[in-house]
This record gives sequence, C-alpha cells and structure tokens, in this order.
Amino acid sequence: MSVFAYIGLGSNMGNKADLCKQAIAMLSRAGKVTKISSYYCTEPIGYQEQDDFINAAAEVETDLPPADLLAVCHTIEDELGRSRLVRWGPRSIDLDILLYGTVQVNTQDLVIPHPLMASRGFVLIPLAEIAPQAVHPVLNKTIAHLLHELKDAHRVVVVDPSKARS
Repeated sequence: MSVFAYIGLGSNMGNKADLCKQAIAMLSRAGKVTKISSYYCTEPIGYQEQDDFINAAAEVETDLPPADLLAVCHTIEDELGRSRLVRWGPRSIDLDILLYGTVQVNTQDLVIPHPLMASRGFVLIPLAEIAPQAVHPVLNKTIAHLLHELKDAHRVVVVDPSKARS
C-alpha cells in the first residue's frame, strides 16, 4: 500500500537549483514524485559562515517503508557529493523526510515527523505550497496552521519561477 511522503530538499554549494532538480529526479527511485514546490532562497540557520540555501519540498507516493526511503535519500545525497563535516554546515544536497503519511517513527537513525520542521520557515513555506492540509501527526495541526503560527524570522524568498520547476 502506498503512502505520500514529503521530502525537504536543500543545497548551498555549487549550482544549488540544479542539484535540487537532480535530487528530485533521483527521488523517482523511491516512487512517483507527484508534487514539487517552488524553490526558495533561504538564509542559513545555526552555522552562519556559509552561502544561502535553495530549499524546496517534494511529495513522493511510495511503497517503501520509512527506513528504506531514508536509505534512498542517503544514497542520493552521497551520489550528489554530500559530505557531513560541519553540523548544519555547507552541503551539496540535503534530503530530509518531513512526513510519511501519518506515521510516526522514532529510532536512532530516523525521526518522523522531522523534529524541527514546525519551527522552520524554510521547511514549512515550501511544504505548505504543496501540502497545506497535510497533518503533523504529533502536533495534530495542518501544515498551513503551523505556518500561520510560525515565529521564525529567517529570510525565505521564492526564486525566479523560470528556475523553480524541474
């Protein structure tokens, strides 16, 4: 039985938009990519000494269990040159499972829903664009409602539409 999973994407190295487009195309390994948000230019959070990010969200209809979906995401990151040297530091591509239907997972390797998503504009803004009625299964609020309550003041600006779609 398939489920709709939502993947957050981010890049702040090299050709950021192109890396996001490549990652989205590669997500077809996990199932059918059914929706893609616009791309957003966002300022870094945490480690500040780095370039701005391009962020987006994708909806994937998948039959994979969460751990296998995570493995696909990690393989895509590896193939696109991701290195994990600095926590929240520069990266060629970052893929995070934000939601997996209404399933909750809490293991050493994977937490769904993503534990920080409700407090981050760079996650909620693209996710609300493609799935405003999706429900955060822990907070029992829609993504649109979480965005309305958001206190994050970090800059999140839509990128030129000609660059925004794959």
